[in-house]
Amino acid sequence: MPKASSKAQQRAAGAALSAKRGETDKADLQGASLQMYESMSEDELDEMASTDRSDLPETADDS
Repeated sequence: MPKASSKAQQRAAGAALSAKRGETDKADLQGASLQMYESMSEDELDEMASTDRSDLPETADDS
């Protein structure tokens, strides 16, 4: 299962997961979260969104 590589990626996965579950509207998604919504399963999004944030950089370029 995929793990988030940055806090931004984790937030995008969380937004996509929320839309997948019907908690938010898909029309509110944009950019990476919309791509994740369309290409990943709910299980994959759940795994990515639940990645421990403590050691993640803000963005992938911050590593």
